[in-house]
Amino acid sequence: MRQALEVIEGKFSFGDIRSMNALQLAYVGDTLHDLFVRSYLLSRGKNVGSMHKMAVKMVSAAAQTAMLSAIEGELTEEERDMVRRGRNTEAKHAPPKHATASDYSLSTGLEALWGMLYVEGKNERLLELMTMALERTEEIWERRS
Repeated sequence: MRQALEVIEGKFSFGDIRSMNALQLAYVGDTLHDLFVRSYLLSRGKNVGSMHKMAVKMVSAAAQTAMLSAIEGELTEEERDMVRRGRNTEAKHAPPKHATASDYSLSTGLEALWGMLYVEGKNERLLELMTMALERTEEIWERRS
């Protein structure tokens, strides 16, 4: 996944991250989270049906909230600030029916963090935190599958 991130990143000029708002970063972070989860599941050798069921659970707002909680103590001040910015950003739409407003805002904070790290080219840190978040919550998803 690291190589894919570097190849994609090398194709685009993102400009100054300070000109981007948290929702823009969360937009990219959402896709990064989904790609990481699906890559993880593929590496586990599961069939497509079980991968899909597990992915749905792992990319939900509640799952992302659990993952954020699992890594909060590891974040730098800059990373915590981005999570706060994402969490406090008002989306122009209501949260999905299956998500609480709290989980939705916290998951937006996590996605904004992923997006920030990616846009800044901090792929090693991005993968470190994503891996940590997944490993620290893996037992939850295994029990639920």
